[in-house]
Amino acid sequence: MERSDNEFLVHNESVEKAKKYSKRFNRIEFCIFLSGLCVFAQLYIFQPMLSLVGGEFIVSPAKSSWTVSSSTMGMAIGLFFLAFKADSISRKNVMVISLIISSLLTVLSGFVFNFSLLIILNLIKGIVLAGVSSVALAYLSEEVDIKTLGFAISMYLSGNTTGGMCGRVIAGLLSGWIGWRDTVVIMGLITLILGILFAILFPDSRFFNPKNTSVNEKLKLMKSFLNDRMMIRLYLVAGLLMGSFIALYNYLGIHLERPPFSLPHYLIAFIFLMYVTGVIGSITIGKWSDAHPPYKLIRIPGSLIIVGLLLMLPNNLVFIIIGLGLFTFSFFATHTLASRMVSQHAKEGKSTATSIYWLFYYVGSSIIGTGTGIIYAQKGWDYFVFTLLGLTVVSFLLSIKLIKKSATH
Repeated sequence: MERSDNEFLVHNESVEKAKKYSKRFNRIEFCIFLSGLCVFAQLYIFQPMLSLVGGEFIVSPAKSSWTVSSSTMGMAIGLFFLAFKADSISRKNVMVISLIISSLLTVLSGFVFNFSLLIILNLIKGIVLAGVSSVALAYLSEEVDIKTLGFAISMYLSGNTTGGMCGRVIAGLLSGWIGWRDTVVIMGLITLILGILFAILFPDSRFFNPKNTSVNEKLKLMKSFLNDRMMIRLYLVAGLLMGSFIALYNYLGIHLERPPFSLPHYLIAFIFLMYVTGVIGSITIGKWSDAHPPYKLIRIPGSLIIVGLLLMLPNNLVFIIIGLGLFTFSFFATHTLASRMVSQHAKEGKSTATSIYWLFYYVGSSIIGTGTGIIYAQKGWDYFVFTLLGLTVVSFLLSIKLIKKSATH
């Protein structure tokens, strides 16, 4: 249970926000990293195992991708509803409950023998996981000293990326040796242990003041952002690029395990190490955006994404690896800029503006991630890549519009 500020007034130092290198900050830093790791390891756990799941349930790659898309769709649904309630519920309690229940659902999914039920379970898991994503940044902004807030946020984002990368690599390796069911159970038990550790170590809030948000007020804010042309372009960029990103990682493994590559599962699992280039992209563009307007930078990674996809058309493994690295680097760089522009452009209701951004982000992931699988199954790799090229070209044109729009302000 979270304590009120009055309980800490006896010692002045205890009511200060957590400063770098303090015991409280170290615990926050470690736990917030764990939370990000657990969320994204579970959210995308099925991505490297689509062919195994499809083979057992005798479904197409597009249909098996619903094991991923249902989780991201659930995340979008959860974030939307929590946008109305997140500020009135205990930060720590929401995160602890989310981590524990989601881990139990992950374990349970290893014992499901009906494909539709597996999809429903993953949808519910995504909704539950939204509890962490909806309040983590708010907790940090309330509890961490402003001078070290940037570093604390970077640890959370690092946990997200590390969880997404390691979860996929570990799941890809284990599933090839022991099957997808045992892999899911093991991963669920690991995140459950980490969730319990989080519950024990994560400091209670000291500066959280519950607020009851007016639903009508929230809806008015949402409507204003959806009527803002610049915001809509940013939201569409997020949805189109995230959808293309997830689609590429969904089906590249399947493409590489087939002729002419016929790669073994333990090599295919390591394609997810390309997430490292994404971390580099985020850090690099983040530094540049401190010195240059984000709207002037966004076209650079936007164009590099297109180059990365073009490199993935030839049946040449070296070109595919280079193209994937370039695509991943550019996606994370564009995502960093777009999310920053959303926050900067919103003069009020920044959390609402950001919530809508994440909604488009995960809905795009779900729809495009699965929809393009039908094209891959029916038309093959080249048509699939050309579809992604079309989506990323539209995103690039929207980013050009952003430059023109921002230049007039």
